[in-house]
Amino acid sequence: MEKLSRDTHIWAFDSQMQPVITVDPGTTLEIETWDCFTGQVQSESDTLEKLDINRVNSATGPIAVRGAEPGDSLSVTLIDIRPNEQGAGMVIPEWGQLVHKAKSPTTRIFKVKDGIIHMNERVSWPTRPMFGVIGVAPASGSIPTFAADRHGGNMDDNQNGIGATIHLPVFQPGGQLAIGDMHASMGDGEISGTGVEIGGTATIKVDLIKGKAGGWPITETADSWITHGTTASSIDEALQLACEEAAKLLVDEWGFTIEDAFIFLSVAGDLGIAQYCHPSPGSVIAKMRVPKTKATPSPFRL
Repeated sequence: MEKLSRDTHIWAFDSQMQPVITVDPGTTLEIETWDCFTGQVQSESDTLEKLDINRVNSATGPIAVRGAEPGDSLSVTLIDIRPNEQGAGMVIPEWGQLVHKAKSPTTRIFKVKDGIIHMNERVSWPTRPMFGVIGVAPASGSIPTFAADRHGGNMDDNQNGIGATIHLPVFQPGGQLAIGDMHASMGDGEISGTGVEIGGTATIKVDLIKGKAGGWPITETADSWITHGTTASSIDEALQLACEEAAKLLVDEWGFTIEDAFIFLSVAGDLGIAQYCHPSPGSVIAKMRVPKTKATPSPFRL
């Protein structure tokens, strides 16, 4: 099994970035990732204003996959995600839907043991580990790992967890995959701007789908596939884009009329919010869950 240390990482998805490792389709890798704070938060006295914000959201990689070309999908299956034993969550000044009610910046340290997250003596719940950042080199320019766009990046979709496969549209030869921002758990919307931010180790498998790609990353689980839409600040636009992406795949890949796609998504799909911790400088990410049926077995007809 190929292995990649957390010390091999990027801070931006760049169209010109070069891989630290090149692998064949079908390769399984073990990767380490930092928490989103890159180890800066160790106690509840470590609030955001004390941190170096240039060291936030590192992503392990880049990993090139032989044969990946623009127009393909780089498919990443998250076989296992193993968080470390300590994570953190925050109230960040000027971020999130409840920040106007919060009295001060706050950090909470979470202990993680035997698959359970402990917030304090009273509050605990099972882990649901996932990755916030997963992406490839964009078509042009450089996009910080803090942001999300068509290349992926800081998608913050809590469905990107164990067993999920994320189909990333390829824009550059090799794809140039990088992954980071692990969470022991994270709620839809991530309304304060943090999940249980934690480092850890993951086992992933990379593969290719030739000649098929979505407009944004598409997450596939055992019973669903999930389209995304991202914008800088408009939740309405992000929701619209996620719906349009799902409808396009139903029409183009599975022979639906647009009217039937519209009705099917309304009666059987689930429109939701992956990331909306506004006000904040972060992206807005919406998602549309399409159930797998005989007529909709996967995002792409292969």
